[in-house]
Amino acid sequence: MTSGNSAHAGGTLEERKMPMRFNWVGCGPDCHGWVSAVGIVTADSPQDFEDFARGRELNGATLVLDSSGGSVNDSITLGRRFRDLGMLTTVGTTILNRNPNGNRASVAPEAYCESMCVFLLLSGKTRYVPDMAHVRVHQIWMGDRADDAKAASYTAQDMMIVERDIGRLAKFTFDMGGAGELLSLALSVPPWEDLHELSRSELRLTHLATTDAVVDVLPRTEMPVPVAEAAPKEAASKEAASKALQERFASKPEGESVPLAAKSTKTAEAIVPTNATAAPAK
Repeated sequence: MTSGNSAHAGGTLEERKMPMRFNWVGCGPDCHGWVSAVGIVTADSPQDFEDFARGRELNGATLVLDSSGGSVNDSITLGRRFRDLGMLTTVGTTILNRNPNGNRASVAPEAYCESMCVFLLLSGKTRYVPDMAHVRVHQIWMGDRADDAKAASYTAQDMMIVERDIGRLAKFTFDMGGAGELLSLALSVPPWEDLHELSRSELRLTHLATTDAVVDVLPRTEMPVPVAEAAPKEAASKEAASKALQERFASKPEGESVPLAAKSTKTAEAIVPTNATAAPAK
């Protein structure tokens, strides 16, 4: 969560620390595919998503997140758009597996969803967090003073901006079905401390994870069953679909892999705008 209208990556310029990019990932004739969202949310991200969504049918689509966070207000805007579309959310990095039969897309679960990305995850109608994913939270802070927060000085306007955006974030959290524990955990971690990584029990307590079954979010395999045979074959069909989905959400891709999103263990940093007017906290 950062202050200012834009964010920049600290450390190595990995894809997840660059401005957020949206890509459609096709996964063959037996599934619907998913949306890959990688990078930091900036002031441009809501419009970038609208440009990406134009001409696509994204109602009920799955969104796979790998992000260091970014702008509070722009993340809220994106999150409400995702919920309006009834999107399903999870954490992961998209992988293309090369094999003799051609490329096959899958999702590697060891990925990061930090800061405001956690609230994008919350915007999903159904939310799945794989065991190997890292979901981390911390406080809202003025981004240009986050590196040495204790030594920095703050004006009354700075405090007003932070308090206002905490209120906006709280409303969003409850609108999305999140629990107060999520805000409590996030707002207890100052910028001079390491981000707090949510445990499996905390993911449930905060209502971030709503299902333990990957079949509920990614991808939705089409396995039509004749109506007359639907009842006796229902259990077998579900078992086959679940197995196919587990193969898509693999811990290790088969064969040579080409990652479409980089991984990182560091959180994003951000800066405030350089103009004279203070911007909303992010």
